[in-house]
Amino acid sequence: MRLTKQTNYAVRMLMYCAANEGHLSRIPEIAKAYGVSELFLFKILQPLTKAGLVETVRGRNGGVRLGRPADKITLFDVVKVTEDNFAMAECFEDSVAECPLVNSCGLNSALRKALNAFFDVLSDYTIDDLVKARPQINFLLGIDEARAPRLAAVPAA
Repeated sequence: MRLTKQTNYAVRMLMYCAANEGHLSRIPEIAKAYGVSELFLFKILQPLTKAGLVETVRGRNGGVRLGRPADKITLFDVVKVTEDNFAMAECFEDSVAECPLVNSCGLNSALRKALNAFFDVLSDYTIDDLVKARPQINFLLGIDEARAPRLAAVPAA
């Protein structure tokens, strides 16, 4: 299984916002930190906003911030809103293949078990875990602590 670039950069965007806690993060700054286009990040922003993982603030001094605390956003939360398909084999798809074993196949059962284990592991890790694992993340991402005034705390969900 391979996650899409959308999921990869969605996690990165959330990590940036978590590392920049108390400040609004701007898409151009996030794009520059990761070397990706702003347009791509704006595309990713839509499902994250719809799911409540991020909030956007419009206006001249607007930007993006986490929609809930970083320790309440799991990797599974991100993956389920950014991935379109978890079909690991043809028989996982809605339009089932013409295999006579589809309902009693050992492969199908094994792959479902593996997929559920994958989801369980993703559920064990939060954005906060990823950020705290890298003490120098602000430096690595070029986040300047003195750049903007602190925001009011984001209410807990």
